[in-house]
Amino acid sequence: MPSSSATPSSTALWRNADFRRLWLGQTASQLGEHTSLVVLPLFAVLALDAGAGELGALRALGQAPVLLLSLFVGAWVDGWRTRTVMVLTDAGRALALGAAAVAALLGVLSLPALLVVAFAVGALSVVFDVAYQASLVRLLARDQLVRGNSALEGSRSAAQIGGPALGGALVTTLSAPLAVAFGAVCFALSFLSLRRVRHRESVPERPAPLWRRIHEGLRFVAADTSLRTVCLASAAFQFFFAAVMTGYLLFLPRDLHLSGTAVGLALAATGPGALVGAVLAAHLPGRFGHGLVLVGAAALGNGAFLFVPALHGSPVLTVPALVTVNFVFGTFSQLVNVTVIAVRQTVTPHALQGRAAATITFAGMGTTPFGSLLGGFLAQTWGTRPALALTAAGMLLSPALMALSPLSRLGRTLPTVKGAAAG
Repeated sequence: MPSSSATPSSTALWRNADFRRLWLGQTASQLGEHTSLVVLPLFAVLALDAGAGELGALRALGQAPVLLLSLFVGAWVDGWRTRTVMVLTDAGRALALGAAAVAALLGVLSLPALLVVAFAVGALSVVFDVAYQASLVRLLARDQLVRGNSALEGSRSAAQIGGPALGGALVTTLSAPLAVAFGAVCFALSFLSLRRVRHRESVPERPAPLWRRIHEGLRFVAADTSLRTVCLASAAFQFFFAAVMTGYLLFLPRDLHLSGTAVGLALAATGPGALVGAVLAAHLPGRFGHGLVLVGAAALGNGAFLFVPALHGSPVLTVPALVTVNFVFGTFSQLVNVTVIAVRQTVTPHALQGRAAATITFAGMGTTPFGSLLGGFLAQTWGTRPALALTAAGMLLSPALMALSPLSRLGRTLPTVKGAAAG
């Protein structure tokens, strides 16, 4: 049930102390996550001289928990208080990165140890991400979900702006250990904020067996045409995007000779684009239809990466071009993300929110370890430019799948099911 203080007004939303604590904790957590996504690969490349295959393995291990754990986590979270889950996972991420920072300061952080840290942080991130998506539905009334989601997506966008740029700057201007430690501090701050949430969630006292809950989530998503298509399109996108990013993180410092700060600046441009995309998501689907927006935005955003392999020259020319590419990608990918969230939350009953989110995450993000390995293999075998060209073209499979499905025909108003997103 929602908090008793929930009302339709935006003012009442921010008067809700528990929502403020959730928002602050999630903001700190997202900043730590997006900083670490840049810091750990850059540390491997710049400090440990990791090659293409090793970088692919590092990214794959960080992403593997999505494939291994998502379905179990979704079923598990639906039977537990999300506040407890988020507090414990952020404590774990703070400890893992803190230990890595200390080891780096002592000069004993090896590549195998970094692989272990990446896997641990990735596993805990899977649990946290499923829990925070389910927490909002339990905390707020249905008529506050749009504003609540907007606030959380705004936090994620701000983290996308500040995280990569700050991570790259810390690695370049200070040291890699301090950059790793910054992520640990962010997760610690999230832990302190989230543990102060007082709202008592209603959860099943005797939940069904784990496998039955997993089966219920899989069956629900598979039976819904829109959610089934989202899974397929997400799987195609995440597979090729992971492959692109592995080559991308090699291409920028080694082929284009960019510093860590320049790499962070280029990646951070995704954040302002995401802010624009979040604003557009509040207006475009209701005006042009959800299906048309999903297909068009995915084609424009994913297609932007086709320009990256053609870049040559000095940072004076390449950095603005990379900023433009990432801004366009951030704008349209966020437009897709917010629209997909609206589709999922609208058609999914309250009791299945965690499992539906986890099932879609499993289907989509579960392909990323294989994509990262493919990106590393192609970059090592063919070189980064051909690898980037091939994998960037592959990203267009996602909008093609949506265009050929009933998802493309979703109109201005989304269908609902009984009990969907109810508070």
